[in-house]
Amino acid sequence: MCPRPCGAPSSGLFPERDFKVRHGAFADGAVFDLKRVPDSRLLVTSGLPGPRLQVWQLSEDSDAIAATGTIAVPEEEGRLWPRLAVFAAAAPAVLHGARLAGLRLVDLESQKTKFASGVGDSEALSSLQVVDADTFAFCCASGRLGLVDIRQPWAPLEYRHPGAGTGASGGQWCAEVGGQGAGPHVASLGSDGQLRLLDARDLRRPVSTAQCQVPVPSPEPELLRVTWAPALDSCVAISGFDATVQVYDVTSWGETQSPVEPLFTHRGHIFLDGHGVDAAPLVTTHTWHPQKPRTLLSAASDASLHVWDWVGPSTAR
Repeated sequence: MCPRPCGAPSSGLFPERDFKVRHGAFADGAVFDLKRVPDSRLLVTSGLPGPRLQVWQLSEDSDAIAATGTIAVPEEEGRLWPRLAVFAAAAPAVLHGARLAGLRLVDLESQKTKFASGVGDSEALSSLQVVDADTFAFCCASGRLGLVDIRQPWAPLEYRHPGAGTGASGGQWCAEVGGQGAGPHVASLGSDGQLRLLDARDLRRPVSTAQCQVPVPSPEPELLRVTWAPALDSCVAISGFDATVQVYDVTSWGETQSPVEPLFTHRGHIFLDGHGVDAAPLVTTHTWHPQKPRTLLSAASDASLHVWDWVGPSTAR
């Protein structure tokens, strides 16, 4: 956490004043993904080493987060770690997998498998996301996208990035479903800064493609992140290229690839503790505040955490 205000002196955030540790725990390995189980005190984490997921519970009468069990992952994947998503229902279930072949949905209480891909496809996953009570989205590192209905045998609606699965060089990709207006869209971000938007109802080809203003390809493609603003019509944020988080308005993008400029760039992680541009940390993740339209949180490789607002042009909604 940053040791000084993360904004103007009059409105900055102080760790000792504005943040208090409510619960804590120590994991026996690196935690790369963490998901909360809605309407419960449970958390699920994924990371390295070891082929398993860890289940945690927030204590009601202390500040501890206790490890309460594990979910086995079928196969050792070396340096790959399972991606996570949680289906919230009367009986919550955890969707996990490092590759398409190992993708499965497991009942959290009984640990029985409720759904499995059942395919031999070895493509590595980069992200999983629950879309609704019966549907999830996946993105492969190759750029391949799919929407899956768990009520049916494996038959995803798919978009395959040109060259995906052929060994062709195309960098790595991540994606998120979101957006408002005419319907949900998929934002797919490549490690070279290319951003594609696809209509979730028809994934045959991108609706628009743009080249974001990134200084270099992502040095750590597994840290790429693209997110839709939950309380704005058409804004996305990207990170994982440097010490910044960029916000874009996608409404004016054309179908063909063209350079686009961000509405706003958060550079606070560059200047924390006197970092120069060359020594600046890498933003490891970011997320939008669920109700405040222009408030985001971001974290960086130097353990800094920022909560910040942005102001765009008057045309931004």
